[in-house]
Amino acid sequence: MPVYLDHAATTPVTPAALAAYTAQIARGGNPSSLHAAGQAARRVLEDARESLAASLGAHPTEVIFTSGGTEADNLAVKGLFWSRHGEDPRRTRILCSGIEHHAVGDTVEWLEKHEGAEPVWLPCDAAGVTSVDALRAEIARGPESVALVALMWANNEVGTVQPVREAAEIAAEHGIPVHSDAVQAFGHLPVDFASSGLATMAVSGHKIGAPVGIGAFVARRDTAPVPVLHGGGQQRGLRSGTLDAAGAAAFAVAAHDAVAHLPEEANRLAGLRDRLLAGIEREVPGAVVSGPPLGKSVPGGSASAEAPQRLPGIAHVTFPGCEGDSLLFLLDMAGIATSTGSACTAGVPRPSHVLLAMGRTEDEARGSQRFSLGWNSTEADVDALVAAIGPAVSQARAAGMAGHASRIETASAARRP
Repeated sequence: MPVYLDHAATTPVTPAALAAYTAQIARGGNPSSLHAAGQAARRVLEDARESLAASLGAHPTEVIFTSGGTEADNLAVKGLFWSRHGEDPRRTRILCSGIEHHAVGDTVEWLEKHEGAEPVWLPCDAAGVTSVDALRAEIARGPESVALVALMWANNEVGTVQPVREAAEIAAEHGIPVHSDAVQAFGHLPVDFASSGLATMAVSGHKIGAPVGIGAFVARRDTAPVPVLHGGGQQRGLRSGTLDAAGAAAFAVAAHDAVAHLPEEANRLAGLRDRLLAGIEREVPGAVVSGPPLGKSVPGGSASAEAPQRLPGIAHVTFPGCEGDSLLFLLDMAGIATSTGSACTAGVPRPSHVLLAMGRTEDEARGSQRFSLGWNSTEADVDALVAAIGPAVSQARAAGMAGHASRIETASAARRP
């Protein structure tokens, strides 16, 4: 059976979420329709909204269903910028972590190109923690010019947890809204919207066992971002369109189960992660683990001093002398699915912007691999990876050296008279 270690990209649908989805998709009905079938679908949808809100620590009216995390991030970043800039044209700056998911980072760059936004990319340290001192300094430089702050809850590549609450407290002193992409954090760390101090937040179903195609934009009731979509005026007018009752039902079930079992599941995943990393360090001496030091990973309460520094299910490792893509394909041939964790635009791989922001060189960034665990991961999966990693790295390094020698020969031939 293939070994799946790419849960951070998407995780298999849980049996409970699948049952909720298929039950509603078989019934059908448009939740905006007035007939009995439509109103039955509306009840399923609103029950799901209330359940998901409880899992998120939010009020039901703050939960806006979307197609996923990318749409939610776009609604937040574009909507907050347009709203704040419209109220005061001086508000052009967007203070944004330099390690954001592309759903946020590319949106900020689009606003720069088309809407006159001025991005300020906040630095991070070698562990991937965004600097709150830099945030504080940028706000102090001109709070009247800041439209919003964007800081993800936990990084999707290396798993580093970010100082979201501290950032929200700093921004709140000047009435500046903060958006957080919590797609990787929700279901794996304690996430409580009400106590976070955030104005908006993005979450996605397919990271926690719901189907692809359902997510949520969480917007505080006193926040009024400009909508990206216009149409029927559904969901506070912030996201028009026919609502996916089946997807919402599945998302709510997956979220409820993830939150209900969060402490014990986080412990289990952290144990598997540590087993995986110990095995890699044994089989591949010199491999470098990214992110904060491994330590206590048990999630406490939302204000716990023992809150984890990294996600329990992500292990990000750099293998010097390897090309990450070569290693990925070799592991895939061995029946093990992993990820380089790097962006790939138009089919052209490039070094991870996250690792570059953390101070890695391009060569180091290219030699990385992300192993991510989920609800159906087992010790057998980890042991299969550990058994395969040594030979795969050796082959990838040999291929890399052969390619390097070929490039040198080609360059030498080109210089010959």
